Amino acid sequence: MPGPVPNREADLARPRERKGSEIQPVTKGVMREVEIPGGDPDWHPIARRLWDSLESSGQADFYQNSDWAFAYSLCEDLSVYKQSGKRSGQMLQTIYSAFERLLVAEGDRRRVRIELHEPEPEVQSAAVLAIADYKKELGLAE
Repeated sequence: MPGPVPNREADLARPRERKGSEIQPVTKGVMREVEIPGGDPDWHPIARRLWDSLESSGQADFYQNSDWAFAYSLCEDLSVYKQSGKRSGQMLQTIYSAFERLLVAEGDRRRVRIELHEPEPEVQSAAVLAIADYKKELGLAE
């Protein structure tokens, strides 16, 4: 999707909506079990690092097997490109543009309204802590 990177949802004064139209409904499907293939150890170091970062990045929560197959193909292409003696700026741009479809960069994710947030710290409620203290006083807990 071309254009500037949209603001985060939290930065908006009101929900996004398109002028002259209603908010588009989302078609939902069921996520399937995913098997992440191992990356090729013979890939160029940059392609290997990109693959490893895909495995540990938050957007991978949304990847299905077809996404992983596409990412594998792109990393293979990037590796061949980086290891070849013949370079083409257009070929590199084509490979990098294809990574946009996998929402690799934050700007790409925000354009389609996917935001990754730090997990909320686990905090026990005061009631749970009070009960634990009371059990300790009674000798029922360690």
